[in-house]
Amino acid sequence: MWADLGPIGRDAAGGYRRFAWTAVDAQLRDWFRAEAAARGLTYEVDRNGNQWAWLGDPARGDAVVTGSHLDSVPGGGAFDGPLGVVSAFAALDELRARGARPRRPLGVVAFSDEEGARFGVACVGSRLACGLLDPERARALRDPEGVTLAAAMERAGHDPAGIGPDPERLTRIGAFVECHIEQGRGLVDLGRPVGVGSVIWPHGRWRFDFAGEANHAGTTRLADRRDPMLTYAHTVLAARKRARLAGALATFGRVAVEPNGVNAVPSLVSGWLDSRAADADTLAELVAGIERTAAERGTRDGVDVTVTRESHTAAVAFDARLRDRAATLLGGAPVLPTGAGHDAGILSDAVPTAMLYVRNPTGVSHAPAEHADESDCRAGIAALTDVLEDLVCP
Repeated sequence: MWADLGPIGRDAAGGYRRFAWTAVDAQLRDWFRAEAAARGLTYEVDRNGNQWAWLGDPARGDAVVTGSHLDSVPGGGAFDGPLGVVSAFAALDELRARGARPRRPLGVVAFSDEEGARFGVACVGSRLACGLLDPERARALRDPEGVTLAAAMERAGHDPAGIGPDPERLTRIGAFVECHIEQGRGLVDLGRPVGVGSVIWPHGRWRFDFAGEANHAGTTRLADRRDPMLTYAHTVLAARKRARLAGALATFGRVAVEPNGVNAVPSLVSGWLDSRAADADTLAELVAGIERTAAERGTRDGVDVTVTRESHTAAVAFDARLRDRAATLLGGAPVLPTGAGHDAGILSDAVPTAMLYVRNPTGVSHAPAEHADESDCRAGIAALTDVLEDLVCP
């Protein structure tokens, strides 16, 4: 499975560009459908484009589901998302090899557009299903080329008119367990191959628009400029300092400049802030402080600053019963918090959820250096199999 997935969407630098509703996404979807068919599973795509493969009839309810996502960030690593989907199919194979006889329906899922790399909002498929993203807003989301999500879905053969909450499907799920590469060094420092998730920090994305005045770079005196790049740069540095002092995280990882000419003072700079903290109050105070800094510097530079919150996810505590059950079953596996968002976090208000993390020796994620040793991947599959067997074969 890993060998088949490896070439899909890989770039020259060794990273991956697997964006939602593209030709590469279609190849990933074909791969998932083929894996489901090879195992005799019932395959379906829901109204929001999420893919499902079922052993047993999900209409019976109280189903156990595992999986993750297949899309990536720009230049992303191979493991973030796909490890969970590959492990899900492999765990199903192992259950069959053990002769397990599930008494509950068992599903494998690949959620659509988890990273939000193309349209700017993370976990689109799971957010829509849970009613946490307005369908009209979702259809109107645009990629950097101006293509709307609705248009992209139509081009891929999926009807965007039907997207939205899917409560009937969610009520059929009794538990969701997501296996994922750890996006940090917690397990490396502990010397353990597999861990269990405890909480996800609250996090969100904010768009900062800095509007100034376009002008000639060679003839406009510095004193006469309304240069939004100065305000943007000051805001980036201030965000880093404020986050460090708060023990939180703040990252401007994407920027767009107009008119984007080497010899032109920009008219508009748009920067996207990703911010995360251990608690909601710290996050709110951090973002408010960054906004104040941007506004104050904008006044000095003659630049108008507008801030738009594009997404926000509250703190998530995974289901305590599932968390403790998994940690005990896995011989006292370490229980770890994370600042990374996941579909399991989005589903947590509607479905009991748990997460298993697989050791990442580099500690790097969202980059080509992201890695997991084969032995640790196999340990993750064994752990996921044990947890699933405990849930579906009581």
